[in-house]
Amino acid sequence: MPSFIIDVPVPSMGATATELNVIIIKVQAGDVVTKGQRLADLESDKSTFEFESPCDGTIHAVIGKPGATMQSGDPFVQIETSDESLRHLESKTESRAASTTHGANDGALASSGHGAAAAVQKGARELPVWTPKATRLAQEAGLDPTTITDIPATGPGNRVSGDDVQRYLEGRG
Repeated sequence: MPSFIIDVPVPSMGATATELNVIIIKVQAGDVVTKGQRLADLESDKSTFEFESPCDGTIHAVIGKPGATMQSGDPFVQIETSDESLRHLESKTESRAASTTHGANDGALASSGHGAAAAVQKGARELPVWTPKATRLAQEAGLDPTTITDIPATGPGNRVSGDDVQRYLEGRG
C-alpha cells in the first residue's frame, strides 16, 4: 500500500481553549509509532493531557517544540502513513525540513521525560516554564513572567503553577 505524509494538527479543546502549551514531546523524526501511542503532553488553561498518534506510521517531522504555545489546528507533527482514512490530512508541503530535527537544547528537553520542560533557554539563563494560569495571574499582578527566575516551580513537570504565583505574590506583600 502506498504511503503519504499527513499533517497532524494540534487538537481543539473546545470553543474557549484555542491555545495549547507543549510540555513534553516523546517522539522525534524517524520514530515508528502506532495508533494511540503518546506523542506529547499538551496543556490548556484547565488541564494537561496526552496527545496520541492518530495512526500507525513513521514520524517525518516534529513541528511543535517544548515550551511553545500553539493554536488549535496548527500542524504539530508530520507522519508518513498508509492509513487511507487520514488522506484528508495529507500534507500540502511534502516536508518541513527546518522542523525535522530538534536543536541541541530541544532534544534534551524532549527526551529527558520527568521535568523535561521545566526550563527553556533564553540567552544565557534558564527560565522556568509557566502554566497558562500562572502566566495570567502574574500579568494581572503587573509582573512579567519572563523576568522572574526566583519563583519555586512545584506544578506538574516542575512548571510554575497558579499556586506558585499566589505564594510568590503573598511573599512579596
